[in-house]
Amino acid sequence: MTTVLNLEPLTHGLTRQQFIDLCRSNPDLDLERSPQGELIIMSPVGGTSGRQEANLITKVSLWNEQTQLGVVFSSSTIFSLPNGGDRSPDVAWVAKSRWETLSREQQDGFPPICPDFVIELRSPSDRLTPLQAKMQEYLLSGLQLGWLINPQQQQV
Repeated sequence: MTTVLNLEPLTHGLTRQQFIDLCRSNPDLDLERSPQGELIIMSPVGGTSGRQEANLITKVSLWNEQTQLGVVFSSSTIFSLPNGGDRSPDVAWVAKSRWETLSREQQDGFPPICPDFVIELRSPSDRLTPLQAKMQEYLLSGLQLGWLINPQQQQV
């Protein structure tokens, strides 16, 4: 389950660097920021969802090892999207050619790039509508391929 805090009155004009500082000051929290300035607190997932997510990361990583076409990321990575949002997909992949255009500092921080491929895995506590909106946000930011996996309804 995610919790959305509208901190617009407090965070009006919150810069990306301030969001990064907030995340670093609260390492035990999984945070995201919508383009509208909403702070999103991500809940930990249960064992089944965690196992499913690990399997997806493993499969994408094995494919990437064989092809050497890009870089794979877990949900611990926050991407600073062109639309102003800061998001962490469950699984992300960026083409090597695009990744290598980023400076070392950009790669070490919250990369200012939209992944080429993302997977969002709906956990039992997630509402579908916010996940669909998040996928739309990725698409508007340049995403090439995205999978929203909904195990509850056996849909992709």
